[in-house]
Amino acid sequence: MLVEVAGVRAPVGAAVEAARIVCAEYADAALYHHSVRSYFFGAAWAEARGLDFDRELFFVAAMLHDLALTPPFDSYTLAFEEAGGHLARVFTAGLGWPTERRDRTAELIVLHMRDGVAPEVDVESRLLQVGTSADVSGTGLEAFAPSFTDALVRAYPRLGFAHSFVRLFQDQAQRKPGCAAAELVAGGWAERTTSHALDTNREPPSGETSRPREK
Repeated sequence: MLVEVAGVRAPVGAAVEAARIVCAEYADAALYHHSVRSYFFGAAWAEARGLDFDRELFFVAAMLHDLALTPPFDSYTLAFEEAGGHLARVFTAGLGWPTERRDRTAELIVLHMRDGVAPEVDVESRLLQVGTSADVSGTGLEAFAPSFTDALVRAYPRLGFAHSFVRLFQDQAQRKPGCAAAELVAGGWAERTTSHALDTNREPPSGETSRPREK
């Protein structure tokens, strides 16, 4: 894995590498690249605003946040972000993290599908919202320089991610009609996702959104 993209660095260490390996083993290449891009989008957004954040915590959450969309970890009763939170608590227990830090990892994953969190309240949760939203639906993409997004996509290509991810959410919506994914699918989310500017080479809409939950 590249540890730096366009001047934005990833953390290093045993927890980081363990999370990366688990994501790469269970997610397909498109979903794995999405997880990495989500980290870099969020980290770049924080650095541009001079925000201090826990790089290790954020990276681990980014690597794990969508693994409950994969067959081994999918839940037929829980929304994928809630199942992902439980997965994160188990994974981080194996790292020897204390309960509070395990809870924080789970919290980031759950909140990335909830309403926007202000960075002054919870910076890491905001970064995961920002990173996933920019990469999935293009929400807030205009906040990033084209030189950064070009470098990021060259390092971690999209590999047909938009269409495969829409299918995953449609499956979640069908089986769990009360979940946040179902709410997005019922709106115009799928169309926004499959017409992502990074896939179509179109300019993103102007004006930074205040709705980072549009994953």
